[in-house]
Amino acid sequence: MNHLHDTPGTPGTPTEAPPALAALRAGLHSRLDSAARTWLDRSLDEAAAQPGSHGPVSVWELRIAEAGRRCGPEHADAARVLLLHAARADADTLARVYRQGTAAERRAVLQSLHHLVTGPDALPIVEDALRTNDTRLVAAAVGPYAARHLDAHNWRHAVLKCLFTGVPVDAVADLPHRARADAELARMLGDYAEERTAAGRPVPHDLHRVLALTEHPATPSGTEGTYGTDGKES
Repeated sequence: MNHLHDTPGTPGTPTEAPPALAALRAGLHSRLDSAARTWLDRSLDEAAAQPGSHGPVSVWELRIAEAGRRCGPEHADAARVLLLHAARADADTLARVYRQGTAAERRAVLQSLHHLVTGPDALPIVEDALRTNDTRLVAAAVGPYAARHLDAHNWRHAVLKCLFTGVPVDAVADLPHRARADAELARMLGDYAEERTAAGRPVPHDLHRVLALTEHPATPSGTEGTYGTDGKES
């Protein structure tokens, strides 16, 4: 049974998982061996039975720490997201897990935010990740939660952060919608392109795509290619 809750971030009576998480669990099950599946199911049951904090460290937090060893690094993110959801982690709990966790555990917290927190309470986690130069954290930080809750100023800087660090803009959730008709973003992209060109450095390929999404007519010097309003090269 999927022991997850009705309202993200709010402890309550466990219910069936939302479709996205149910699919995540089913897909993970299909890729794990028997021992790992048994560990995952037991760990999710533990998290559902004792959500929140119990003593210095909750049992489910220990399971998050060992997910890489139990499920393999390629599947650990999915296992951790499911554990966080089963434990009904709220914004404060997520902040603690993020603060105390490894880079891999922090990434899972970021990936879980849109499943668990309905309001802007977890934005400090996103903002912290965007201050790092860890490209995997930056990519996780610009997911659906950031698309929903980052204000325009900070969202624009998050897009620029992706360009600075080489994170593909495909990682930016809801990019076409948020970039559309954003003249300020277009100006920032143009300034960045001009700075790169003046320094004799190449303009990131993804910058052209984002600029096209803004529907801004100007093309900064040093850019190449023609892009439609869907961000695809023509």
